[in-house]
Amino acid sequence: MDASAGRALRPITRRFGLQCLATFPFLTDVQAKSTGVQLASDWSPGRSPQGFLVSEKFDGVRAVWDGQQLRFRSGRAIAAPDWFLRSLPDHPLDGELWLGRGQFDRLSGVVRQQSPQEAGWRALRYLVFDAPGRDESFESRWQALGSVIAAANLPWLQRVEQFPVSDAATLAQRLQAVVNAGGEGLVLHRADALWHVGRSDALFKFKPEMDDEAEVIGYQSGKGRHAGLTGALVVRSPDGVQFELGSGLSDAQRRDPPALGSWVTYRYRDRTPSGLPRFATFVRVRPPE
Repeated sequence: MDASAGRALRPITRRFGLQCLATFPFLTDVQAKSTGVQLASDWSPGRSPQGFLVSEKFDGVRAVWDGQQLRFRSGRAIAAPDWFLRSLPDHPLDGELWLGRGQFDRLSGVVRQQSPQEAGWRALRYLVFDAPGRDESFESRWQALGSVIAAANLPWLQRVEQFPVSDAATLAQRLQAVVNAGGEGLVLHRADALWHVGRSDALFKFKPEMDDEAEVIGYQSGKGRHAGLTGALVVRSPDGVQFELGSGLSDAQRRDPPALGSWVTYRYRDRTPSGLPRFATFVRVRPPE
């Protein structure tokens, strides 16, 4: 789609938005609500998935559209091309900008540029899984998205498929199938849950290895072959748990470690009763948002 096509689509989506307000109602505070995002907790293996809708977890960049501006989950504006923004419907959307499995680094390089890279943006998709701020169950919000996205008629704007799973064994099989195909994992969203900012008991991620993020607050000096280098990062989780993260750091990262105040992603097996991650391994620096 070129820029002229984007301009032509915009009035169509606006007319559709006015026509379907009765079936897709806004809350009066939707603009304020849609500046926050829902965050997923870790799923416990063996737990029954009944009552949840399941989808693939896409390793993309979170993008929230409030009807006027596209933002990272931090709230900072994403410098998307004009044709991309003009083509989006006027309804709030929450989803992932995505280039494909295993393409996170390439994607991050595209969407974080202050001057949009045309070829990169033409290649990506906006995979939408929720409608922020609607005072309805997740299942109802997801169903309503089908009409909105169909009316927009954009090949790169897609609703994420959701499906029920009957039991824990079938869920584990689904997870393995996604991982075998190069995917990251699954997301489980309680079908009857209302939209809620932050973490709750309604949204979970299920991966072979769990992951999380923490802020770099210091460094531990290296010993042995790492003498003179960074032995470990001292990090603090969002809930205040402090620990050292050394496994997974490359020699280059030990020579030039992530800056104080930056956020890093790490994988771990499980947590101790006090909340410390077991067998934590550094994955990457989270690009600033």
